[in-house]
Amino acid sequence: MQRILSYLRKTIETYHLIEEGDKIAVGLSGGKDSFALLMSLKALQRFYPVHFELLAISIDPGFEFFNQEFLKNKCEEIGVPLVIEQSHIKEIVFDVRQEKNPCSLCANLRRGILNSIAIQEGCNKIALGHNQDDALETFLLNFLYAGNLSTFAPISYMDRSKMTLIRPLIDTPEKEIRKFIKRNQVEVMPKVCPMDGISKREDMKNMIVEWEKKIPTIRSNMVGAIKRAHINGWKENK
Repeated sequence: MQRILSYLRKTIETYHLIEEGDKIAVGLSGGKDSFALLMSLKALQRFYPVHFELLAISIDPGFEFFNQEFLKNKCEEIGVPLVIEQSHIKEIVFDVRQEKNPCSLCANLRRGILNSIAIQEGCNKIALGHNQDDALETFLLNFLYAGNLSTFAPISYMDRSKMTLIRPLIDTPEKEIRKFIKRNQVEVMPKVCPMDGISKREDMKNMIVEWEKKIPTIRSNMVGAIKRAHINGWKENK
C-alpha cells in the first residue's frame, strides 16, 4: 500500500487534486485500477491533513458478467458507500449501434451517467482510475488515428456541470497497480469489458512494449515530452 500511496499522494499534491471539504465520487468499474484508486484514497483519507468524503459510483452497463453483489460486498469491506446505476450502454453500443470501435461511445455514455449521479449525490469531484499507461496509450491513439497531440489530464473542470474531474493515478505505472493488487490479494471482477484485449488501445499497449525492448527509456521519454509540451500539465483528451 505504501508504494502506491506515495505515487497517489505526490500526484494529488503536485496538481492540487483534493481540497478541504471535497466530496469525491470514485468511478468504480470493478477492475484493478478502480479498486486500487478506491482503496488508496480510503487509506489516504485516514491520515491526510485535508478532510474529504468518498462515494463509490458504479454504472451497470448491462453485460451479463457485471456483478453488482460483488461490488456491494467489496465496498462494504473497504468502508465506502456505493451507488449502482443501471444503464442501457450495452444495448445502445453493441445491439443498436453495433459499433465496430465501441470504446469511445461507451466511455462517453459512462461519463455522462457518472456525472449526473455525482451531481445528484452532492459530489463536487469525480475521480477516475486512469493510470500512466492509459495516458500514454491515449496519446498514441490520438496522434496516430486523430492527428492531434492530447491525452488525459490529471485535473479538468467541466463548465456545464460545474464538476471537477481528477485522475490521482495518472502518474502511476500500470505495473505498480498490478503489484498492489497481487500483493494485497485484492479480488477484482475477472472481466469488466467485452473489448478487453482486442481493442486499438491494446495495440498501443503492445506497441509500447515492443519499443521498450529497443529503447528502454521510451516510457519516461514520452511522459517527459508530454509534460514539457504542456507546462500546466497534461493536455486534456477531448
